[in-house]
Amino acid sequence: MWVLLLVLAWFVALIACGRLCLAAVAASRLPEPPSSVRDGSELALRETAFLAGGPTRVVDVTLVRMARERRLLLAHTGWVTVAAPEARDDIEGAVLDAIGPDGQARIPLVRTAAAADEAMAALDDRLSAMGLAVPRATREAVRGGIRQVRKAGVAVVLLALTAGALHPAGTGSSLLWGWFSLPLVLVTGCLVVAWIEVHPYTQWASIPGQQLLARMGIPRPRRGGLAEDPDSPADEAALLTAVAVRGPAALPEAGMRAALAPTMRK
Repeated sequence: MWVLLLVLAWFVALIACGRLCLAAVAASRLPEPPSSVRDGSELALRETAFLAGGPTRVVDVTLVRMARERRLLLAHTGWVTVAAPEARDDIEGAVLDAIGPDGQARIPLVRTAAAADEAMAALDDRLSAMGLAVPRATREAVRGGIRQVRKAGVAVVLLALTAGALHPAGTGSSLLWGWFSLPLVLVTGCLVVAWIEVHPYTQWASIPGQQLLARMGIPRPRRGGLAEDPDSPADEAALLTAVAVRGPAALPEAGMRAALAPTMRK
């Protein structure tokens, strides 16, 4: 009886690991970006933010820019209030739509809603076509493969426990556990390899996109400003680029960093 359960455990493990391997191979065969964008000369602020942190990073950069232009008010309690409801582009429109007609909302909710907007999907598709971002279908395939391997690991453990419960005590139990340990080792090893080798380049930026970000040389802002004149256009652009690459932690203002913290506050 336990042999049938062992065969089922191997079947589940092999199918799950095979699916993840196919997704990883597809992710490694992404097209190279055009030479015109390899040096970063055509990479806009929101494109940088998307490659570094995905749609939520784009929303954070948009919130920061609108707040520094006094068009939004970001409270350290995690609320955003609209001061000027005019959107200058589709991403700002998505943020204002996420805030809603009341003109005030919790920032985590705004971040989630705006990140799912069609404007963000268009940015995703454009960067994927440029070869700088991992296509949405590939990301979903890898994440789905990892989830399936995790479920396969649970299934192997449950099948092993079932086989152990049905197997007569003291009659080759060590052999049974030894055989069931093999598909479990396969699943565990597949997850480890996926985390080390696949996970880093299937988040948002492709390998060329990550190389482009690494060459940008973003300055680390000091608490209190990037330079002697923090209101100058050059320093403002450097600050927004630092936020795009490193996230809200790059902000010099403690209150704004607290406002953009990922946790929900009451």
